[in-house]
Amino acid sequence: MEEQRETLQVWKERVQQELDRVVAFWVEHSHDQEHGGFFTCLGHNGKVFDDLKYVWLQARQVWMYCRLYRNFQRFHQSELLDSAKAGGEFLLRSARVAPPGKKCAFVLTRDGRPSKVQRTIFSECFYTMAMNELWRVTGEVRYQNEAVEMMDEIVHWVREDPSGLGQPQLSGTPDAEPMAVPMMLLNLVQQLSEDDAQLAGKYAQLEDWCAHRILQHVQRDGQVVLENVSVDGKELPGCLGRHQNPGHALEAGWFLLHYARRKDDPKLRAHIIDKFLLLPFHSGWDQEHGGLFYFQDADGLCPTQLEWDMKLWWPHCEAMVAFLMGYCDSGDPALLRLFEQVAEYTFRQFSDSEFGEWFGYLNREGKVALTIKGGPFKGCFHVPRCLAMCEEMLGSLLSRVASDPDPMCSPSSVPACDGAK
Repeated sequence: MEEQRETLQVWKERVQQELDRVVAFWVEHSHDQEHGGFFTCLGHNGKVFDDLKYVWLQARQVWMYCRLYRNFQRFHQSELLDSAKAGGEFLLRSARVAPPGKKCAFVLTRDGRPSKVQRTIFSECFYTMAMNELWRVTGEVRYQNEAVEMMDEIVHWVREDPSGLGQPQLSGTPDAEPMAVPMMLLNLVQQLSEDDAQLAGKYAQLEDWCAHRILQHVQRDGQVVLENVSVDGKELPGCLGRHQNPGHALEAGWFLLHYARRKDDPKLRAHIIDKFLLLPFHSGWDQEHGGLFYFQDADGLCPTQLEWDMKLWWPHCEAMVAFLMGYCDSGDPALLRLFEQVAEYTFRQFSDSEFGEWFGYLNREGKVALTIKGGPFKGCFHVPRCLAMCEEMLGSLLSRVASDPDPMCSPSSVPACDGAK
């Protein structure tokens, strides 16, 4: 029991220190004091190399600052809240391409003029997360109204009429469903439903639909998780059908663990751990050099993506969260060992001891391929979200060890970690 406590304590201290350094990097280098919002194209030392603003990353940073402000006493700082509010107001002014329409831009100029639009739901999804979290820390109902209205439009696009996304309906387009869509919707349901019985009831059927659609991505008699399947849950032909993304499967895994916990379904939890945590990890971990491959082909063929064998920051973040959450919920010590394996690799290879934050893109051997700390897709989100969630879960585990004289946790009796909300 003492050895377990020491292990958890060491990791909690490491994670806490790393979170402090990561947040300090973004606070020092990313705030646009003139227009609001955030610079995310940052070099290895934090210097801005491009002032374009990516709506995904603007909204994610608003969400992250609010979550830190709300859940951690040491981050309950006016600077974080004021920056989050400035970022939120920038989004309210500029994110939507043609108000009152809901479609959001993907890229904005520094002063908020749209320059690129994606025909997907993801800018709108992160906008929704940001507005809901702003409402939680400010109490200003206009933010929540924005979140719920945008959520309803996203659901309309996904389940009723996608024409508002601007996607051309081509006769040769495969009838495919990427796992990202039900994943993102499930994450939004969980965000909006937190401590809100009314919205939880409103979105209960949608939550079940999302979980069912994600689970359909387990194919070939439970041997693979595929990134794309047909809308009726069948494997698709060609490279599209064989495409695998281990990090995405692991992220889906911890989204689904939240769902299984709410359903109080230990059988579902065991299935999720087996198929969405252990399966993609064991197939996706590079036995020669360590780290998770970015993409794989289910038949073992060479993936067509040039970056397929690179090691990116965010899959390792998702793996850390998934394994620690799985351990919290099941008590299986093998999952804690896998958390340690991933965390040791991640801290050693990605973290920058000189300037702070993490490098995002390594080659297969684990050497830094891109020295940037932020760009069009990497911002203040995956790293601090991972570290914050892990710190909370490790704290809850330490409290559990202190109060329980029996260090062996049975799966049926393990309470959820408080920080895994």
